[in-house]
Amino acid sequence: EVQLVESGGGLVQPGGSLRLSCAASGFTFDDYTMNWVRQAPGKGLEWVSAISRSGGTTAYAESMKGRFTVSRDNAKNTLYLQINILKTEDTAVYYCTRANYYTMDYWGKGSLVTVSS
Repeated sequence: EVQLVESGGGLVQPGGSLRLSCAASGFTFDDYTMNWVRQAPGKGLEWVSAISRSGGTTAYAESMKGRFTVSRDNAKNTLYLQINILKTEDTAVYYCTRANYYTMDYWGKGSLVTVSS
């Protein structure tokens, strides 16, 4: 059974940093590109970032460039998202997703990040 379990969310002050993790199981992790997607309160889904199977290629939404860093540890079957200089508008549920051709076929349950003073 494919499972994606996010962790690392919480309440953070503006300007702070956070690292989200996503533990993957039930499939061969390094066979798949992985993504991060977020959903702010009352808003739609927003793609954040993607990372290739080896981790050698990354991509970010334009508004995420510079503060967000995606990485993966294939030996640990874990995906990461480092977010620096957090802003209130980064408040969202962050989802880890598996890419399968042109779809995201599995999603985690999400990790809530709240940026507030």
